[in-house]
Amino acid sequence: MKIAVMGMGVAGSYLMARLKSSEHEVVGYERSTQERHDSICAWGTIKSELDKFCSKVGRNFDDFLIHDGKTMHVKMNNNVKFDIGLHGLCTYDKLALIKDFIKDSKIIYGVAPKLEELEKEYDMIVDCTGFARTYLPKLEEDFFLPTYEYKVEYEDKVPFDDFYIEPFPGMSGYFWYFPLGEKYAHIGAGDYRKNHIKATDDFLKKYGGKVQKTKGRPIRLATPGKCKPFYKGKVVGVGESIGTVYALLGEGIIPSMQCVDIFVENMHDFAAYEKAVDEHYKIYDKVFKFVRAKIHKDFNFFKSLPDFISIFRYMKKNEARFGMDVKISDLMKVAKA
Repeated sequence: MKIAVMGMGVAGSYLMARLKSSEHEVVGYERSTQERHDSICAWGTIKSELDKFCSKVGRNFDDFLIHDGKTMHVKMNNNVKFDIGLHGLCTYDKLALIKDFIKDSKIIYGVAPKLEELEKEYDMIVDCTGFARTYLPKLEEDFFLPTYEYKVEYEDKVPFDDFYIEPFPGMSGYFWYFPLGEKYAHIGAGDYRKNHIKATDDFLKKYGGKVQKTKGRPIRLATPGKCKPFYKGKVVGVGESIGTVYALLGEGIIPSMQCVDIFVENMHDFAAYEKAVDEHYKIYDKVFKFVRAKIHKDFNFFKSLPDFISIFRYMKKNEARFGMDVKISDLMKVAKA
């Protein structure tokens, strides 16, 4: 079978690596040129999870590890401050790993072919174009946050020795600071109410630093349940194109790579793939409902209590996967913001 994988981000590059030794002929497409191909978007993930994905394709995640977190400092808008213990939350060289995943594959850079052209040449077209969802039908109802971030170089040392976040009022988004070694950090924010650029610039003014790169992009919070269809004709979506971002944290790296694994297991049966995705990400609908109610200010804690408890139980049960201590008291502070 001849397969086109569209978009060489987290999902597309990992899928290329997973299919490298398969019997299929696989070609990757990346609309950026090879020189401009980039992935600044927050390089934070969970070490134990990335270890598993990397081992499936013969890579060692330690080769890409930058900062192994111990504590996440949280400052709420009401000036409540607390720390969350970390167990595996880390930053890594995301772009280097993406490039490593695809180094032995055929990649065509600098083009975004039309669907009709692809359909003539390929048996299957995998849409890993993330938010753009270029090759799948437009969503009836999307929901996303605009985000903005800088990669910053500091002259002497970084302002924080570990992860630091500031959730915005009403859980409309958050500002983040992710350390990238001794002199570098990613700072950025995503906010439904569009205060993200101001928050990022305020931090830059306060702590200084030289901006190396700037990136502004939307992040889709709509869940797989809201991103149907997953497939049409020869096209099938994998990753953020079908809504695999965990809305409470705005986290997409691990969910997108999990989606690749589900796809590889079910790639010859799109209906089975859709069913497996629905099952795996069903808690995401509750998380999304919870976050959207907060953002739209129609949040009622007692009405949302069953969902809140489900989310807490899910995160507590999967503490190792989230790489942090999950305490109901911390979740309550966030819910009350």
